[in-house]
Amino acid sequence: MNPANYDILIVNARLATMMGGDDDPLGRIEDGALGIVQGKIAWQGPYQDLPEGAETHAKRLIDAGSAWLTPGLVDCHTHIVHGGDRADEFNMRLNGASYEQISRNGGGIVSTVTATREADEDDLLVQAFPRVDALTADGVTTMEIKSGYGLETEVELRMLRAARRIAEFFPVDVRTSFLGAHAVPPEFEGNPDGYIDLVCSDMLPRAASEGLVDAVDAFCEGIAFTPDQIRRVFETAKGLNLPVKLHAEQLSDLKGAVLAAEFSALSVDHLEYVGPDGVDAMARAGSVAVILPGAYYYLNETQKPPVQAFRDAGVPMAVATDCNPGSSPLTSLVAAMNMACVLFRMTPDEVMLGATRYGAKALGLSDRGVLAEGMRADLACWLVDDLAELPYVMGARPLRWSMLAGSMREEEWEDWDEWDE
Repeated sequence: MNPANYDILIVNARLATMMGGDDDPLGRIEDGALGIVQGKIAWQGPYQDLPEGAETHAKRLIDAGSAWLTPGLVDCHTHIVHGGDRADEFNMRLNGASYEQISRNGGGIVSTVTATREADEDDLLVQAFPRVDALTADGVTTMEIKSGYGLETEVELRMLRAARRIAEFFPVDVRTSFLGAHAVPPEFEGNPDGYIDLVCSDMLPRAASEGLVDAVDAFCEGIAFTPDQIRRVFETAKGLNLPVKLHAEQLSDLKGAVLAAEFSALSVDHLEYVGPDGVDAMARAGSVAVILPGAYYYLNETQKPPVQAFRDAGVPMAVATDCNPGSSPLTSLVAAMNMACVLFRMTPDEVMLGATRYGAKALGLSDRGVLAEGMRADLACWLVDDLAELPYVMGARPLRWSMLAGSMREEEWEDWDEWDE
């Protein structure tokens, strides 16, 4: 590589490549450097191995001041596009009502459906802005956004269009998941099979034909849909060449993880009640277990996901916010990492991998999540002495700057140049 071709060269950085071995899973390089060309990582490694003349010829040089450089964070499970909020249900839960009781009495997902149906595309976009702003300020450079609060064709499409537009306003790459099979809408009460007919015959094909879908998700649970109903959705997705994901085993074990693995699901999410058969099926399929401590915390649940079983089976674990208005109004992935450590006894290294390398894997993305040549230069620079400080201090915002495909907003360049002086 000709060092004169580096568009950006970052030196005096401590790198966490996310490609280490058992002794150091994060692949730390204490005195490292990283070169970027056309939005991709062209070189990374120890500073002492930097090609001769690289600093002199680089078009832009950044001295990281011994800060840590990691891949940009990946929030692989969010519901940030929606109308309204559900603060009233938060109060109801604190007064003894369970999530399932609230859902069966017209609250929960269906209450957000009403507010979402009343909002136009611009309203949905603007309402999402504060949530997106908080996540990007937390180092998130890739986020997944689900539909699922429209539960009718035009509103589901409206949600997906609004989600796609977020990338026009924020330095983040958005991946969209169609979640039409999220709940039974009021007009199909008592007829969930009829609603699944609509999902499979109209909603999903329309969304796919408009290029609005990166993956297909569903909610397999007693308050949502049965495995047989989910199977029909997944068969439709397969026919459209779309990968699948699944909300499963959050409140009970309906063997959703086993079903998802049958379809080689990218991920299975929640999983508090998953059994050994589900864990084994996920391991064979290569599916990622997405750990969502926000919902566990907000719903005051007691059944924890079997983290040790995932470790033993070699199932990779991602960590995500599950940012949504009812069960996880959480807009910090770093806080979710803290909660995964404290509530589920995941290690700091595990949650760092879960918010980068395995978060990307949960979205089927092989071009990010690690610092390696040829990968997108999605980066986060952290003003911490040790990466364990990220999940250690809840509420801190140690992000100095982030890059999306080698690009930083001009005001951040100006702030960085002033700080560096």
